[in-house]
Order: sequence, then C-alpha cells, then structure tokens
Amino acid sequence: MTKHPLWNDEYWLLLMQLYLKKPLGVKPLYSKPMVKLSLELHIHPQFLYERMFELRRLDTPKIERLWKEYADNPNKLARGIKLLRQKQGFNSSGAFYEGVELNESFERDFKPIPLPTTKKNQETILPVMLIMILDLYFRLVPATMVTTTPEIVELARLLKLKVQTVVDVMDIYQLCDPYLNRQDFIIHPLLEPCQHIWQRFGNGNPEKLAALAAQLKDYF
Repeated sequence: MTKHPLWNDEYWLLLMQLYLKKPLGVKPLYSKPMVKLSLELHIHPQFLYERMFELRRLDTPKIERLWKEYADNPNKLARGIKLLRQKQGFNSSGAFYEGVELNESFERDFKPIPLPTTKKNQETILPVMLIMILDLYFRLVPATMVTTTPEIVELARLLKLKVQTVVDVMDIYQLCDPYLNRQDFIIHPLLEPCQHIWQRFGNGNPEKLAALAAQLKDYF
C-alpha cells in the first residue's frame, strides 16, 4: 500500500483505539469516529480504512508488536495516545505539516456550509448531505420531489433536516439538470453549493454516486 505523505507510524495507536471500541473490529468507512479521526489527521477516511484492515490482519512484525503491547492494556494505550496528542503542532496546519501540501477536498465535504442564520433557519447543512440528496434526486421524477414523498421524508429524518429543505435542494438540482432545461431564476443560499455538487457528481456514473451515498449513511 502506498504510504500517505501525512501518515506517521505513531498513528497506529489511534487506529487501534478506534478498532478496539465496541463493536470491536473494522469501523465503517464513513462512520463518525472514522471521519473525526480522518479530519484530525488530514488523511482521507479511505486510507485509514485500509490501514485498519492491515491492523486486523496482523501480517507484519510491527503490527504484531503493537497488539502484544497495547491490545490487552487499554490504560497504556490511552497514555500513549495522550502523549501523541500533546506533541507540539499535532492536528494543526502549522509546523507539523510544514512543507506538505494539504488536500482538503474531503474535509470540506464534512464542514458546515456557511448560511445566513435566522430563527427559521438554524439547520446545519454539510456538502455530504447534498451528495445524498443528489443520489435520491436521480431515483425520483420531478413530480415526486415533494414533501409528502416517503423517500424524501425518510432521508430528511436521517439527515436531521426539514423535509422542505430536502425538497428545496431538489428544486435547485432541477435547475442544474440539463435534461430538464429549466430556465427559472432563483436566489437561494444553497444554489452555489448545489451547483458545485452537481459539477462533481451530476454527470458522472450514477452507480458510483449511489455507492458513495450508501456508505455516507454510516455517518448519520
């Protein structure tokens, strides 16, 4: 496996701690704990996910030593991780990452979209939510993109969004969809974020989008 430029062998301790949390084993790719660690290390969840499988296989002397030293000694593991986190510059973009180019594309997907906040609009919306809504968009027809459609209600519940918000996003995607050729003009704070998601996924392979959306459910 190709080594990530930001990977440090001390991070095995962080992966082991996550692996040992109940339920014991490899955690889903986009589970919240995996994404949280990924954001902390600036390393894509896919890389950490593959490393976690290496941890499970015990196929190198280094991994075997880690298991012997820490697997049955959670206090020692916690102390080792505490020291690691106390290192100067850890989890920052300062000296720790000096000279290394950071690609924050996946990180932006999990950061809230800046929206004007009012008493009526206090929702936190992430780009990954827009990705999941786009996947559902391709499964429906415009006539069913309404607040009473069960699939929309179910997705809104999963994402902890208002059903109307999901419908609003689908309305924006209809404007992005070249097959509908709609010429409407709207002003909406989610217009630009939705256009960006459409540019990334709207003209791609719908099966890949569906697979990604299915994995992202673990985050919610």
